[in-house]
Amino acid sequence: MEAELKAAALFAEIEKRGLLVAGKTEKVLNKDIFDLAYELYGIEKYWHKRIVRAGKNTLKPYDENPEDLTLQEDDILFIDFGPIFDEWEADFGRTFVLGNDPIKHKIKEDTAKAWKECKDYFDLRTEITGAEFYAHVVATAQRYGWEFGGEIAGHLIGHFPHEKLEKEIKTNYVHPNNHQNMLAPDTKGNKREWILEIHFVDREREIGSFYEQLLT
Repeated sequence: MEAELKAAALFAEIEKRGLLVAGKTEKVLNKDIFDLAYELYGIEKYWHKRIVRAGKNTLKPYDENPEDLTLQEDDILFIDFGPIFDEWEADFGRTFVLGNDPIKHKIKEDTAKAWKECKDYFDLRTEITGAEFYAHVVATAQRYGWEFGGEIAGHLIGHFPHEKLEKEIKTNYVHPNNHQNMLAPDTKGNKREWILEIHFVDREREIGSFYEQLLT
């Protein structure tokens, strides 16, 4: 939880320092954030690839590696970083909108509201499988009028390195093929901690929005 608070502070500083500007490429912004994280916390190690996606690239889920786009005026983008603080993993994702496009602001706001709603739903469960929770998240996207953009809606998180998130081991994910109770302990009897990812997309408008943080 402390690692997440530091990640949130890092993201707030990204906006405060005016790093999000039109004319900058995703790759350059990614490097700017890396440098900022090193300046603030001395972070050089990340447990997953650092993601900056703008424009039509916001449709792309984690596994893809799309072309390097340049931020445009009135653009939408999201940032997904997994910094490691004192060997504890954070995984934090937020969406930003340059300009005043009401649809882009709406999809951004909807992902944040949906994340909170899905967390509240999860917190009321005494037992829920990854498949059941994934279905609930997808239904929430549809209720808001968007398509859910990811093949997963979250994953395990912990002390670095946590259980290797091999793609074939679906019990590590909020995934349609995970039929294990998410609230069950790990193999050592410890409580498992989860990250919840909300990724809404509008394929016709070629925009997407992403919101991710610790489900605890």
